[in-house]
Amino acid sequence: MGGGRPATKRLWRWRDNPLRRRDDILEAWIMLAVWAVIAVGGTVIGLVTAHAADEVFARQRAERHSVRAVLLDDVPRNVTGDGAAGDRVTARVRWTGPDGSTHTDEALVESGLKAGTRTVIWTDGRDEITAEPLTPMEASIEAGALATVAALAFAGIAFGAGALARWRLDRRRIDQWGTDWDLVGPRWGHRTG
Repeated sequence: MGGGRPATKRLWRWRDNPLRRRDDILEAWIMLAVWAVIAVGGTVIGLVTAHAADEVFARQRAERHSVRAVLLDDVPRNVTGDGAAGDRVTARVRWTGPDGSTHTDEALVESGLKAGTRTVIWTDGRDEITAEPLTPMEASIEAGALATVAALAFAGIAFGAGALARWRLDRRRIDQWGTDWDLVGPRWGHRTG
């Protein structure tokens, strides 16, 4: 077997340390638990969030549909402060719903169009104007971003809880050290002279 150290000695180097306190062992277990919770919990939270976001985006793609609408007013060209033309502006449009009823509302359309121009808008199941649903690729990217944020938030909370536990252990150790010093200090009676 040779002169190597046993596996438990490598993992818990200070296991046989005579200065080791019960709080030191407790701190080690707390930190091990915190990192396990971060690894497992963060992964689970991330996967659940990504799955939920994918379902929401898929439902939006199923419920929303494009409709041909007619502009009711001229849409001026939108010029930003740097002189570049803006892409979309709000304008009044009219469209016919699936049941044959006529609807009028404001929607985002391309700038610079004239009244009477046909444009595409997106409506939901209640025939109300809504945003265009994300494409499957955009939805995957958005779900991934949401999952990452959720996992990081969970990790932050778990790490904060672990840091709080360590802080309380440190306070307890400092208080105990002060109490022990009050008992031992006077016995040393260091004399100079």
